[in-house]
Amino acid sequence: MYTTAICDELRQVERDVVEGERRLAEQEALVIELKRQDLDTAKAEAELERMRDEQRRRDQERLLSRLQP
Repeated sequence: MYTTAICDELRQVERDVVEGERRLAEQEALVIELKRQDLDTAKAEAELERMRDEQRRRDQERLLSRLQP
């Protein structure tokens, strides 16, 4: 029973990580496209940095929650 719960949780974490990476890739592609078109990238780059910070925070929270009994 315990093993099943752990596996379910790991699968959810993996889905969350993949989704986060997908969103980051989309935002990175937007920044690249804006640069290619010689358009202002400030807002897109700020959003990308915010997204990266959020992803790091979620990753840290996941790790810390695994360390707590």
